[in-house]
Amino acid sequence: MAPPKYRGAINNGFQFSIGVGALSANLINFGTEKIKGEWGWRVSLAMAAIPAFILTLGALCLPETPNSLIQRYDTHHKAKAMLQRVRGTAQVDTELEDLIAASILSKITQHQRPFKCILKRKYRPQLVMAIAIPFFQQVTGINVIAFYAPLLFRTIGLGESASLMSAVVTGFIGTSSTFVSMLIADKLGRRTLFMIGGAQMLISQVMIGGIMAVKLGDHGSVSKGYAYMVLVLIGVYVAGFGWSWGPLGWLVPSEIFPLEIRSIGQSITVAVSFVFTFIIAQTFLSMLCHFKAGIFFFFGGWVLVMTGFVYLFLPETKSVPIEKMDQVWRQHWFWKKLSRKRGWTVWMTIRMMN
Repeated sequence: MAPPKYRGAINNGFQFSIGVGALSANLINFGTEKIKGEWGWRVSLAMAAIPAFILTLGALCLPETPNSLIQRYDTHHKAKAMLQRVRGTAQVDTELEDLIAASILSKITQHQRPFKCILKRKYRPQLVMAIAIPFFQQVTGINVIAFYAPLLFRTIGLGESASLMSAVVTGFIGTSSTFVSMLIADKLGRRTLFMIGGAQMLISQVMIGGIMAVKLGDHGSVSKGYAYMVLVLIGVYVAGFGWSWGPLGWLVPSEIFPLEIRSIGQSITVAVSFVFTFIIAQTFLSMLCHFKAGIFFFFGGWVLVMTGFVYLFLPETKSVPIEKMDQVWRQHWFWKKLSRKRGWTVWMTIRMMN
């Protein structure tokens, strides 16, 4: 529903809200840690019911999108009214025609099974991105920081309370940098932010790994000076993730799928993200014990790979209407051969409508 020129900013609000939630959780953990006895963690977990309740009530107020009104109910006049409402103008006929054309094309393949449809050769670029982007997002190592920040900070020499406060600080940095991404994603573009953030994360991870490899003693701690230096570098890393792979890892998959495979494409993106979140969460402690400082070089290597992947294979999608997203694949040096067939089908569909 977002206008193309503001789609990056509005969509990145999703990751910004997640950042606000994570920061709130860290503040709650820091506060409940002071509660005597065994009630601290119980209070912390119980308070999660509050946002869940608000989320449930909010879901009852969500309107249907213009796409949904056309695709599911075939009510063009309601879709036009909704478009006029969200665009703030009565001049929506061109966009409405694009939505109707996309809906017709979607219905042509509606009888096919979703997984079978997305496996077609013409949807290969979208399928690759649906798997690669969430995979790369997880192997940046950000969930190592998010899940185990207090443990990690205690390992480098900070006390329990200090480590919890350090997690609060990194959460604030991540949320603030995501807000910055909301302001610049539609100006600089997705590819530029991906590569700037990737370079920032890579450099900070290599520096953290180098400091810990040289200065981490046999007792599993470093001096306070180096501990705070690592904390600053982790902040730099979190900031790089916060305005690049954090929000853009959700933004780009949300805007590249045509209507006929949009639901299954988004489902694959979320499923891949959750699977690798689970894998990393379950293996991190073992990896930390075996790799020690090398764990930062491990994730840094993946950051290098994924930055190269974006440079070579991800086209720029800023300000392109979702219904016309096919053109970015047809113009890309690698994907254009796979996209020609679909581009011809869309053209023929629109010609038939006219």
